[in-house]
Amino acid sequence: MAPKKVMITGVSGIVGSSAYLLMRQSPDRYDLYGLGRRRSLSDRVKDAREIDLPAEKHRVADIADFDSVRQAVDGMHTVVHLAADPAGGEWESVLRNNIIGGYNVFEACRQAGVQRIVAASTIQVSTGHRQQEPYNAVSSGRHAALPEGAPAIGAQVPAEPRNLYASSKVFNESLCRTYAHAHQMSCLALRIGWVVGEDVVPNATGEDIWCSQRDIGGIIQACVDAPGELHFDIFYGMSNNRYGWVDMTNARDKLGFVPQDRAEDHLPSQ
Repeated sequence: MAPKKVMITGVSGIVGSSAYLLMRQSPDRYDLYGLGRRRSLSDRVKDAREIDLPAEKHRVADIADFDSVRQAVDGMHTVVHLAADPAGGEWESVLRNNIIGGYNVFEACRQAGVQRIVAASTIQVSTGHRQQEPYNAVSSGRHAALPEGAPAIGAQVPAEPRNLYASSKVFNESLCRTYAHAHQMSCLALRIGWVVGEDVVPNATGEDIWCSQRDIGGIIQACVDAPGELHFDIFYGMSNNRYGWVDMTNARDKLGFVPQDRAEDHLPSQ
């Protein structure tokens, strides 16, 4: 069987390059392509990794330009859509990069006959839950106050975004649902946790939402490899954190993904 053609938008970012480096280890399974505004790595990447794609497989394009996106995704089996405004900037940037850009990727994939889209969402769509008891115990520095057995927040619980960036990601989750059901594509949304260039937990109040680069690459690969009959779903992309409050059983049951790392093993003092 020929390797699956996989395009990663935002391949030069922390998350995109982590997924690329993992899947690059299996050239018999994946024929990888990348897309981004530039070929150089994001400033947020802190190590010496390299995206060693040839120029013809590493497209330079703005996802707000539909024609460029349409050309780039032609012939792909799967598109992993990670390109966005990572800074959560002003409305004009969110509109261009996350709303218009997100729509362009989905519609271009539909026109090109792409079979699966794995689309980046964010843990920030659940910020409202994190601000409520008992889940706000960790973010407010009261780790011991998080009770054992507190019900985990699953993707079926309504989103609670608190900024425009997170709201735009709810829109992208809705695009997943729309294109899956209206156009019979497989569309999986991934609520990505706090992934940082240093690959450590920046501070203890983020211990609940941290995700290692290894784990985010792993769950993206699991989404790419998911059974073809998995039509639509939303997953949390998180490490196995002791203070985590999101439901990861969905990823285990449907993707076979179990995170390998724990935030408590990657605190700044360790």
